[in-house]
Amino acid sequence: MKNHYLVISIISIIFITSCASRKNLVYFQDEPLEAGLLVSEPEQLVYKPDDILTINVSALDPDTVRPFNLPVVANNTNVGLNAQAQLQVQSYLVDYDGNIQFPVLGALKVEGLTRTELTSLLTEKISAYANDPIVNVRLANFTITIIGEVSRPGTFTIQDERITLLEALGMANDLTIYGARKNVLIIREVEGKKKFATIDLTSINTVNSPVYYLQQNDVIYVEPNRARIRSSNYNQNNNVLIAAIGTLTTIVAIYLANSN
Repeated sequence: MKNHYLVISIISIIFITSCASRKNLVYFQDEPLEAGLLVSEPEQLVYKPDDILTINVSALDPDTVRPFNLPVVANNTNVGLNAQAQLQVQSYLVDYDGNIQFPVLGALKVEGLTRTELTSLLTEKISAYANDPIVNVRLANFTITIIGEVSRPGTFTIQDERITLLEALGMANDLTIYGARKNVLIIREVEGKKKFATIDLTSINTVNSPVYYLQQNDVIYVEPNRARIRSSNYNQNNNVLIAAIGTLTTIVAIYLANSN
């Protein structure tokens, strides 16, 4: 009978230690959602050196604003007889002084401006040459990088210049079962210095974090949990050790049974 209790105890310990805890896996579990829950507002994106902007100016009379648009160029995607030309809109690079070289207007200081502010500035200046210009500005190189324990790590280009942490993780097909959900690291560059913040995805307060809305060039790192770290130390010698322990346990059980 004692042997049965020993075997049951060993199996129970193995089962308990192998099961993942709900608290380590489930998102937003610490409190229920409330109707009045406040969500953090995204910071307005401001332009900085090395940004790449696409700017399109239109009007009822296209000829009046044509000088304010960069020419569209043909980009040959293939070489040889089957070459295909694709139209490519040229862009503006924000230089180290925070300026872009804009047709007709010359050097424009755009560093520190939001899209709304730059749109208003261009509209005002172009209005001196054309009636009712319509200016469309977009950041072409808004990217985020997601690495670590996610299903599809990589660098992603964001089209609408606004994305949350959860949306970004969705683009990476979510965390793997081995991702540490309580310690997701956000790396952000602020005024030339790297800043770090951590988010606990198991807490509903994630949506109120100041880094919940991502910014350009943010890096998200999902570290491995303990199960993944333990498995990384697993090697073929462990098979021999487990087999030896199993054999030893069997011998001890047989010995105890015969001694009774």
